[in-house]
Amino acid sequence: MSTIIYPSPIFGPVHSRRLGVSLGINLMPADGKVCTFDCIYCECGFNKDFRPTLPRPTREETAAALEKKLQEMKREGVLPDVLTFAGNGEPTAHPQFAEIIDDTIRLRDSYCPEAKVSVLSNATMTHRPAVHDALMRVDNNIQKLDTVDEDFIRQVDRPTGRYSVTEVIDNLKRFNGHVIIQTMFLRGKDTNLTPIDNTGEEYVAPWLEAVKEIRPQQVMIYTIDRETPASLLEKASREQLDAIRDRVLAAGIPCTASY
Repeated sequence: MSTIIYPSPIFGPVHSRRLGVSLGINLMPADGKVCTFDCIYCECGFNKDFRPTLPRPTREETAAALEKKLQEMKREGVLPDVLTFAGNGEPTAHPQFAEIIDDTIRLRDSYCPEAKVSVLSNATMTHRPAVHDALMRVDNNIQKLDTVDEDFIRQVDRPTGRYSVTEVIDNLKRFNGHVIIQTMFLRGKDTNLTPIDNTGEEYVAPWLEAVKEIRPQQVMIYTIDRETPASLLEKASREQLDAIRDRVLAAGIPCTASY
């Protein structure tokens, strides 16, 4: 099993399939994974296999490291298209997330005003007012919704705490369109060798109805691209993704598919 544990608090820049030249901001420890999901497709591996010994970076450490990297990139004449909160776990779970967003916007405005600030999140903290308000201030508020089927979520996304997909959808609606929905489509077998496949009509149709209710500014659908900790997962086909994308587009919502 090949996994990626990202440096912290800054990594990259890397080329993102969906976002362009991305400078990563990892609010989790540099030596492990801390996440409110334990997805069987996560490129960072299972939570239990990468328990960190280091603390999360502080607000001050994150701002100092980001400014240093942006100064370096500016000297080299290569500025990022996007500053992306991602890495070894759920960024919005950081206790200083809102304040770090404010610091990041300030540094972006100073060094690379054309760059977007993006957050890749699994939506588990969107009920927190400070997190909601901070996400309203970023350019790309990208929230995960792999399905509306609770059993599939517990089988594949595997929340580590209390989770209600109905409540998550309600929280996503509260962004009033300032949200991008990101959905992973995949097939294969889970760690117990139980078949999984969220590309069929029984999953896609109710998911699409939820997307229509959320009214996002965009939908990003994708499939696995790297080795996964559950070894028997398979990519959704290009034809399947294209068909789902076209249904979202037909609903009047911009949508991209990454294969």
